[in-house]
Amino acid sequence: MVGEDKREGVYQGIKREIKLGRQVYIVYPLIEESEKLDLKAATIMYDDLRLNRFPQYTVGLLHGKMKSADKEEIMREFVAGRLDILVSTTVIEVGVDVPNASLMIIEHAERFGLSQLHQLRGRVGRGADQSFCVLLTDFKKTAVAKQRLGIMEATSDGFKIAEKDLEIRGQGEILGTRQSGLQSFKIGNIVRDLDILIAARSEAETFLNEHPDSEATRTMIRIARTDKKVRLGTIA
Repeated sequence: MVGEDKREGVYQGIKREIKLGRQVYIVYPLIEESEKLDLKAATIMYDDLRLNRFPQYTVGLLHGKMKSADKEEIMREFVAGRLDILVSTTVIEVGVDVPNASLMIIEHAERFGLSQLHQLRGRVGRGADQSFCVLLTDFKKTAVAKQRLGIMEATSDGFKIAEKDLEIRGQGEILGTRQSGLQSFKIGNIVRDLDILIAARSEAETFLNEHPDSEATRTMIRIARTDKKVRLGTIA
């Protein structure tokens, strides 16, 4: 994880890898520039990189708005080693296997989800050479963004990354539509207390199965049917 002040050093790293006969990905969060977002975009940076930064190297562009035939052709060129640098969006995060690619630069890394970053990082390190993934980020962003990216530095375990991401973002509504945010549980925490919640559910199911006609069972069913918060499981 590096800041904007280290950009020149990152570019030197790109040159070093290419001189060693390897290839490089540079990933952007946007295809085209947006008036609403102060972010670098793949199409604009593609021109800058091939014309100004790395005119001595072959640079390709890949993004989701391209025709399928054009995308396939670019990937064939990269796989065959005829492109030194591939400028791309997240279209490469799944199903791309180029063992000779040893360096990935992810611009505006704070704009990506941790799962996306983990998938993208998996595109390098597929060959015998030591590989690197550099997260270029704006350190002026929130402390939460810095914490999220710190997780990527701390581990390469996909399960741990997903767990930490859930812990930071919040799981939203288990039975609702919100995919992030503070939980609606009043006491239980789905990350911290997962084992306890599973055990409690198991105990409840056992009790209901063993005492289907008891007064306690009828009372619980009546409450579950009439109390919205119980029915949606929000009082754990």
